[in-house]
Amino acid sequence: MANKEVEIRLYDKREKLTATLYVEQLAENKFRMTENDIFNCRLTKGTEFETRLNNEGNHEIIRITKDSGYITRRFFLSPEYKESDYRVLGDELVKRGVFWQVDFGGIVTVNIPKDFEFDVDQVMKDLDLKLTEIVDE
Repeated sequence: MANKEVEIRLYDKREKLTATLYVEQLAENKFRMTENDIFNCRLTKGTEFETRLNNEGNHEIIRITKDSGYITRRFFLSPEYKESDYRVLGDELVKRGVFWQVDFGGIVTVNIPKDFEFDVDQVMKDLDLKLTEIVDE
């Protein structure tokens, strides 16, 4: 089966939430994230998982089979900066293999390759961007 991007409805039993996601289909019930799920921090770009269909026809994760090959960080965007300021950082990071995703116009998720050559914190400091990081506790 050739891998193709598909849209699935994924039900999270713990959060009691259903989200529509675009994923790469690897097998009948095996998928790889092509973006980040804003609500489930375990489902980031590159994460592979198996599902089963529930009674409503939505996918439910049975297990994660492979963790993402990226380091994922989330930040609140500050209204004190213009979109063009963020675009400078985003464009530069994308050129170097980082995936950049903005949700709800104010939350940015970056997926950084584990062997990334630069310190993202230093890059943000050099560009004088002060972003508040969202961390799981």
